[in-house]
Amino acid sequence: MKNIFSSGKTPDEKSAFFIIATRRAGVALLDALFINLTFVMTSIIEFYPEPLGYDVIQALIGRSLYTTVIFIAVYAFFGLYNSLWEYAGLHEMVRCAGAGIVSTLLCLAADFICDSFELLDVMTFSLSVYFTSMLVIIAATGCIRLTYRMIRRTKKAHSAGSRRGAGRRVMIIGAGDMGQTILKELGATAFALGKPVVFVDDDPMKAGRRIEGIPVRGNCEKIPELVIKYKVDEIIYAIPSASPERKSDILKLSVGTGCSLKTSLSLQEISEKSVTEPTIRNVDITDLLARPEVTLNTDICAYLKGRTVMVTGGGGSIGSEICTQVARYAPEKIVIFDNYENNAFILKNKLDRKYQGKVQFFIRIGSVQDPKRLNEVMTEFEPSVVFHAAAHKHVPLMEDSPCEAVKNNIFGTYNTAKAAIDHKVSKFVILSTDKAVNPTNVMGATKRVTELIIQYFEKQNSGTHFAAVRFGNVLGSNGSVIPIFKEQIAHGGPVTVTHKDITRYFMTIPEAAQLVVQAGGIARGGEIFVLDMGDPVSITSLAEKLITLSGYRPYEDIKIEFTGLRPGEKLYEELTLAEEETEMQLTANDKIFVLPPVEFSGEKLEKGLEKLKSADGTNVRELLLELVPNFNS
Repeated sequence: MKNIFSSGKTPDEKSAFFIIATRRAGVALLDALFINLTFVMTSIIEFYPEPLGYDVIQALIGRSLYTTVIFIAVYAFFGLYNSLWEYAGLHEMVRCAGAGIVSTLLCLAADFICDSFELLDVMTFSLSVYFTSMLVIIAATGCIRLTYRMIRRTKKAHSAGSRRGAGRRVMIIGAGDMGQTILKELGATAFALGKPVVFVDDDPMKAGRRIEGIPVRGNCEKIPELVIKYKVDEIIYAIPSASPERKSDILKLSVGTGCSLKTSLSLQEISEKSVTEPTIRNVDITDLLARPEVTLNTDICAYLKGRTVMVTGGGGSIGSEICTQVARYAPEKIVIFDNYENNAFILKNKLDRKYQGKVQFFIRIGSVQDPKRLNEVMTEFEPSVVFHAAAHKHVPLMEDSPCEAVKNNIFGTYNTAKAAIDHKVSKFVILSTDKAVNPTNVMGATKRVTELIIQYFEKQNSGTHFAAVRFGNVLGSNGSVIPIFKEQIAHGGPVTVTHKDITRYFMTIPEAAQLVVQAGGIARGGEIFVLDMGDPVSITSLAEKLITLSGYRPYEDIKIEFTGLRPGEKLYEELTLAEEETEMQLTANDKIFVLPPVEFSGEKLEKGLEKLKSADGTNVRELLLELVPNFNS
């Protein structure tokens, strides 16, 4: 039975309460001591060179009790015994000043009342005594707290430094608001995470200045020589407003120094981060892509508002990002359709937390190879827009299992498109790939057939508008080269590259998803959309940079081995067919191009698909070649 006289606190809570109360009492005792000593010292200074008279000493003793009570009560009212002084800053110092001023005025009033009415053996002092005492008391009580702050942080810094390597010399690129924020964050740990020694900034007006004692040097082209001059161990990039091209150039220059590299969050990341999240993160390989990110046109994406949107393969790396991007434009419902429940479940929980019922999210488990299940789900939700992201994408695996690529990629797309027409879906957008252009592998050939399928269905109906989005490799997606490289680096290497001259087009997962979402708004029927992906990237160079970003030296700490091209793999990819290039046009987004449909025989497609239904490992490539004449298996 619970003791009715107990406080109800657990032993740990009681212990914590006792410790906190003891600390507050200790601080209050120090405040009382300094307050009374201050009045004594200022009185001595006031009457110097004469010694304090008996009446002054009596007055100081007589007023010490109520003076102490007034100051402690006012300090408590101002919350000076409740603050976490380990994290004290300007706000707490302002409260110290306010409490000191109010307390001094109240003591002056009390002295005047007691002296006038002879309540105690006290006297009023000159105003200079009160004013000087007030300044000294504010400084003294503030110093008590800042000393406590310094001791606590020094202890934490010593502890953290022994674990994480304190004493690292840090260069901050960018002497603006973000650079100063990072300086304060490092200072908050007593520089346990690194000590800033130099700022670098392109602004000539800042060159030669200092920020909290740290010199500002410029410009960014001098980073390598400044790293040597200031013996820098770590570089933190802190210019969130810079263009992606400029950021990439600066980071590439920084990578060459061999220093550990971090970056501040982008403006979008800052707007989405919680208060407790740090402002800096490790530099990722995506930060080195020298291409402006695709930005969504709000007006174009308005077609999603209030709609029901279905995403096949919605739990995958790209499908989940499409769901995330679509949710920004206030659809009524998003249906996550996938045959793997775990990722879909995690995604739904994440989106539910973020949107708090403003958008409804549903999971339906099923395969695009199952027409019956597709019709069940579309009957249940009647979607207005379908994004078809479900596909087998891994090139070597599909070379080994070509019939599975045909079932999932070709007939999965056919089944989903047919169901979309039957249920009067307004927009249907599929994800294609640059490997569909002059394909040399089964995966690419099947994706080219899916492009033909949606163009075929566009001609066969008037209600549903079809479009395809063609893009290159997606950094960080399941099965992409980056996670493979990272795993190889984590195990000490070697990093395997198929050919030293191999190149690929790259984009980030958000870019891929944004392109797909925007294409749905631009589509008028049968188009293939292509992103301006900049120049192709050397895979060898990508591996070298990723090794460097991981803190190792390529070819020395981590070896790079060239294993030879795999079956179906090309040295380089293309984004357009020869017959498409002459017709390529810009869209409302100057980074997205549209390719009008290429003429082909619908009858030939129908017959080819019929043959593929009975394909096996012995003839599947031949049958794909009939549908895709430029397929070079």
